[in-house]
Amino acid sequence: MTAVQANGITIEYQEFGSPDAPAILLIMGLGMQLVAWPDSLCEGLAARGFRVVRYDNRDVGLSSRMPSAGRLVTTGMLARALVRLPVRPPYTLHDMERDAVGLMDGLGIAAAHVAGASMGGMIAQILAAEHPDRVKSLVSIMSSPAPLMPRPKILGALLRPMARDPEQAIRRMSAFFRLVGGAAYPPTDAELKAKVDRSVRRSWRPDGFARHLIAIQTAPSRAAMLRRVRAPTLVLHGSDDPLVPPIGGRMTAAAIPGARLRIVPGMGHFLPEALVPLLVDEIAGHCLKAEGAADARAQENAGDMP
Repeated sequence: MTAVQANGITIEYQEFGSPDAPAILLIMGLGMQLVAWPDSLCEGLAARGFRVVRYDNRDVGLSSRMPSAGRLVTTGMLARALVRLPVRPPYTLHDMERDAVGLMDGLGIAAAHVAGASMGGMIAQILAAEHPDRVKSLVSIMSSPAPLMPRPKILGALLRPMARDPEQAIRRMSAFFRLVGGAAYPPTDAELKAKVDRSVRRSWRPDGFARHLIAIQTAPSRAAMLRRVRAPTLVLHGSDDPLVPPIGGRMTAAAIPGARLRIVPGMGHFLPEALVPLLVDEIAGHCLKAEGAADARAQENAGDMP
């Protein structure tokens, strides 16, 4: 793994596949690091002929840690944001979208297929709307065009006081992912332990999680913005997602012209190994179709030239 300087910060990233292949940019969600994208998914997409780039958003993993206003101030901002009172967030989803563009610039990627999960889907939506020339296709996974209030039990788990140490963080993260994992694809104990241990040992930044959540809750609806998206769009959502209910996926697909919605029975708010073959097929198939359509348009245009 390595890093680039982009949008005034350091962004850590990792690549799979040939650097000459069409790029897929993977954007992860709330408080999650690049390793939350399963290695097997990245390797599977690379095997289908893509250059796969996954990265740490600002404030998590090995990317830049953002300035802290202090735990009490941050908690107060979060409480106000959750009830939709005015808050000036430390940074916005638009700032994070500009991080993604800066990373693409740093890696020499003129345009990419962009896939985002949860908060990453929100960032990807903004990128597709604001920079249509940079997005070949869009995949929005378990996301929505506006903040949605999760069930009380899920909300309570999100708002628990920050873990005091990494061991407590591992226990809490494991419990949370069991809570949101979905009926048909719950993570196994071994899989969950490996994923959570890897994440916490790599980097543990509970304050970054809170600032991400503030950015989500203070973001205005993107429904009107999404009407401008022209990239071929696939919306993937789990029928059992308790964190971002399926209505979020339906709203996303309804807002984007021509979007295809795939509700996956039994999928929750997690990317378990059992779902990787389906995800690789859906994402790679969507991106390859978009590549083929773009090639056909280019040949048509070349034929029209005098």
